[in-house]
Amino acid sequence: MQLILGIIYHFFGGFASGSFYVPYKKVKGWAWESLWIAGGIFSWLLIPFVAAWLTIPNFIEIIKHADAHTIAITYVFGALWGIGGLTYGLGVRYLGVALGSTIILGLCSVFGSLMPSIYYNFFPSAGHDSLHDLLTNKWGQVVLIGILICVAGIVVCGKAGILKDKDLQKKAELKKAEEYKIGLGLTVAIISGILSACFAFGIDAGKSMANEANDLWKVTHTGEGEFLFQNNVTYIIILLGGLTTNFIWCMILNARNKTFGDYVNTKTPLVKNYLFCALAGTTWFLQFFFYGMGESRLGNGASSWILHMAFIILVANLWGLALKEWKGVQRKTYVTLLSGIALIILSVLIVGYGNSLK
Repeated sequence: MQLILGIIYHFFGGFASGSFYVPYKKVKGWAWESLWIAGGIFSWLLIPFVAAWLTIPNFIEIIKHADAHTIAITYVFGALWGIGGLTYGLGVRYLGVALGSTIILGLCSVFGSLMPSIYYNFFPSAGHDSLHDLLTNKWGQVVLIGILICVAGIVVCGKAGILKDKDLQKKAELKKAEEYKIGLGLTVAIISGILSACFAFGIDAGKSMANEANDLWKVTHTGEGEFLFQNNVTYIIILLGGLTTNFIWCMILNARNKTFGDYVNTKTPLVKNYLFCALAGTTWFLQFFFYGMGESRLGNGASSWILHMAFIILVANLWGLALKEWKGVQRKTYVTLLSGIALIILSVLIVGYGNSLK
């Protein structure tokens, strides 16, 4: 039952992440940097504090108990992740929800799921799976097979994106989607995919805060398992780091593009714009709210991260189809995309099976 609950929580998180960019498409008359940071204020500052306040009594005290090194390294990983999150928005902007999310999150899933295990191979720590553990245990080998199949699915989805580019060029459909830029999009997508994995490293770096929240909760909830919301305190530090890098860059773009006026421009539907940004930001945070719940049931290892990323990729591609981002492509391109999605679904099942063996 714990395994099933973990997978369900990761699905909810993946659905939230794969869906969060959709409300941004409803924002009218604002530059990208304006809508991005307006939503970011909710997702990286306001909602994380509200979530921690609602779920973890005295969370500020837990943060104060953490040593300076833990806070600093968690914040730095958050700042690096923030650059990845920033380029994520650009990648989706230039490649579309489906292809952009697939490439970015595919790279993120590989780095985020394997790098901690490699690190703990050289610096062992109780409660953390090393690469040696994965390679020498049957459950670990099954998880690795699932990761490889997920990578294969990502490659196939990427191939579908290339075919889409060719199809649209042939039919001159690119005129209808002026921001679809395969070269620039792939560049920022690769950068984003690598740096976005730093969120997983930040969770691990700030684990002592989550552990304290977990221990305090167990005192009054004996025999009820692990605390579902233990990571909410760690998210505050990670997301402050992410907010820092995103805020600086968006302010630079506002100044360069002279778009500071967006926030008060009465010629645009201001109320609706802020509401859609708030919805996008809140939806974005929910991905990690549910990730923390899933991790409490499956553990913060390769399997949790790969499940989270696989569900995001799946949902993002389904949204891409629903939003008709693949309109005008040949049947072969559709089949390639669906094949990639099928491989990703298979990888989720295999990783889940590996966890059940563990």
